[in-house]
Amino acid sequence: MALGKRRKEEDESAIDMTPMLDVVFIMLIFFIVTASFVNESGISVSRPPTSDQPPPDSENTNIVFRISESNELTLEGRRIDIRAVRANVERMHAEKPEAKVVISSHPKAKTEMFVKISDQAREAGVYDISLSTDE
Repeated sequence: MALGKRRKEEDESAIDMTPMLDVVFIMLIFFIVTASFVNESGISVSRPPTSDQPPPDSENTNIVFRISESNELTLEGRRIDIRAVRANVERMHAEKPEAKVVISSHPKAKTEMFVKISDQAREAGVYDISLSTDE
């Protein structure tokens, strides 16, 4: 007799999940319908025109630093110390005021070198800095 009474109490205390599931499905349908009308904004990109001509020789017009795989820094074929970057950029920028700084890095070189070179170049007064990777 006690077993039947306990089973009856468990049945009465059960929560009916059907109304909650109905609400969840209605909310799901609502969000699906409203999300399809959202117009996402983006940035329009204007690409430069393509050309079959090779790019101009950047070695003569820009200040090109090369970073090797072992994080050795070279400028115009000679190895330099990271502390000499600012002086070299100031000297070369005085000779060619339109020159930009290009950092050509090996893919396995540390990012720290790029940051240090770009900081030194900015301190020297050159703010047009580009990064390229060697193949």
